[in-house]
Amino acid sequence: MTLPVFETPRLTLRSITPHDAEGLHEAYGDADAMRHWDHPPSRDVSQTAERIRMSAEADPRWHGMWAIQTRAGRFVGAINYHAHNEQQRRLALGWIVVPSCWRQGLMTEAAPPVISHCFTRLDVHRIEARIEPENLSSRRLATKLGFIEEGTLRDWLCAAGEFRSVVMYSLLCTEWMTRA
Repeated sequence: MTLPVFETPRLTLRSITPHDAEGLHEAYGDADAMRHWDHPPSRDVSQTAERIRMSAEADPRWHGMWAIQTRAGRFVGAINYHAHNEQQRRLALGWIVVPSCWRQGLMTEAAPPVISHCFTRLDVHRIEARIEPENLSSRRLATKLGFIEEGTLRDWLCAAGEFRSVVMYSLLCTEWMTRA
């Protein structure tokens, strides 16, 4: 199974490749952009390329990552699903936008086709987004996409030896189909 390509009015979403390392490094190498991720910023473009390689080689039944680029070809971010549990019919969604492209509504535009893909092609019933309480932009995005805030999972994440809490958001297939 390969990841489908999605076109939106401003964007193209396609499988991420090592050629995207420089573009993704604008986000992965930025401490501010990575402050809410569970791994530290990449030291250099080659470390970002290695992270892309690991993602691209993952079995798409469990993990998939799309590069998000403008129609003109500029890399602006990435979105992925991970932690896919077929038996429980759930997975988690994650996203990142290059800092110079923040607050342009790009992820609001990019996420819906990925969400639809997860519900229809991957047959999940529940999509989760686990977002740190201070990450207000991602929390607003989740709400805009129809996710419901369920509560705080205390010290759920351990990053760089530090425990951090996350707010659990979820979106059910029935809710998504009603919105669509």
